[in-house]
Amino acid sequence: MSAHSAQLREHFGEIDIYLFDQLLKGRFDAYRTVLDAGCGAGRNLVWFLRERFEVFAVDRDERSVLTVRQLFADLAPHLPPERVQRAEVESLPYADAAMDAVLSSAVLHFARDLAHFDEMVNEMWRVLRPGGLFFARLATTIGIEDRVQPLAGGRYRLPDGTTRFLMDEARLLERTDALGATLADPLRTTNVQNLRAMTTWCLLRPA
Repeated sequence: MSAHSAQLREHFGEIDIYLFDQLLKGRFDAYRTVLDAGCGAGRNLVWFLRERFEVFAVDRDERSVLTVRQLFADLAPHLPPERVQRAEVESLPYADAAMDAVLSSAVLHFARDLAHFDEMVNEMWRVLRPGGLFFARLATTIGIEDRVQPLAGGRYRLPDGTTRFLMDEARLLERTDALGATLADPLRTTNVQNLRAMTTWCLLRPA
C-alpha cells in the first residue's frame, strides 16, 4: 500500500464509495448528528468520528457493538461508549427527529418480508429530523430482473448463491412518495458482474 492510499484509508476507513460521494457533494456540511443504523464493524463511521460529529450507532450483533465501541474509544474518546447500542433497526432507542442524518448500509436487504422492510424504514424515518438526510445502500432487482429467482415474501435467490429481500425500482419510488421524501439523487445501481445489484437510495426529508 502506498503512503497516499494508507493516508486515505486512515482518515476515511472503508467508507462506502457512494457515501463518500455524499460527503464530496457537501450533503453533510450542515449536519452534525449522525446515526448508523446497522453499523456492523463501523466501516462508514471513521471519518465522522475523526471530524468530531455527534455519532450514534446501533447493531443487533453484540460483537459488532463491542467492535464499534472500541472504534469510538480509539478515534473519539470524548464520546461515551453508550453512543453504540445493541438494538434492532425497527426499534431504535431514540426520540423522534433526533438525528440530522441516518445511514443504512447493506441492512435493508436482510428484511424478512415487505412488512419488516417498511418497519425498518419507517423507524429510521421517525428519528430523522425535518430537513435531514437518509442514506441507504441495498440489494435490489434493478438490472438483473431476469437473473434472480423469486422465493416467498419478497425474497430472492441471487446468482451469487445468497438469499436476500429485494426491492425493485417501482417499489422504492413508491416508498419515497409514501414518506413524502425527495430523492437527493436519482437511484443509482451498481451491477456486480450480474451476480447482484446494489442500489443507492438517498432521500431528503422535507423541512
